[in-house]
Amino acid sequence: MLNVQSISKSYGKKQILNPLSFSIQSGEIVGLVGENGAGKSTLLQILATLIKPTKGIMQLNDLAYEDDKKEIRKQIGFVPQDIAIWEEFTVEENMVFFEKLSWKNKNKQQLKQLCLDMELDKWKEPVYKMSGGMKRKLNLAISLIHNPHVLLLDEPTVGIDLKSRKEIGNYLKNLTTNQNKIIIYTSHDMDEIINLCDQILCIGNDPFYKNILEKAGKHVVTF
Repeated sequence: MLNVQSISKSYGKKQILNPLSFSIQSGEIVGLVGENGAGKSTLLQILATLIKPTKGIMQLNDLAYEDDKKEIRKQIGFVPQDIAIWEEFTVEENMVFFEKLSWKNKNKQQLKQLCLDMELDKWKEPVYKMSGGMKRKLNLAISLIHNPHVLLLDEPTVGIDLKSRKEIGNYLKNLTTNQNKIIIYTSHDMDEIINLCDQILCIGNDPFYKNILEKAGKHVVTF
């Protein structure tokens, strides 16, 4: 379980993220919504241990973020909105390169199977020749090389075709069902949020997202 208590972030007098508390069980996909600038990406970066909160306490299972940062990082996969892969490398070369930086060792067949599981079959193709959807899948595959328990996704399907969005969504559902992972997912696509997420966290004062989601019968927690 991921437990967050009264997390906030400020820079000087500027409040970036107002205090919020929530808990997520293993096997859940949680949607994170809100207008631009509400603090969604900041929260993901805090959960990924990339920045420290100004206040608050976080715990993943029996590990405290403050005391067990190295072990926490081994259990987290983070996919930022900007694609972070080598365009001149093939899919194979990218996977092998990032495997060498990973917490866990995997052979080429295991890396290839990870790609095939999400319908990324361009193993020998240079990344610059691939579609946006295939690049997003590769970005996601890289984040899963070390088999993290928590997956943090910042707009992982922005700008890609409907087929790729659905394939990524199905893959994420399988991860939570079959591997009991925790996934936190930001998106401005309300259809994705409605179809994918077990619970939804809405950051900010704008009621727009909350109204849409509640009309669709989803339970929304607002901060």
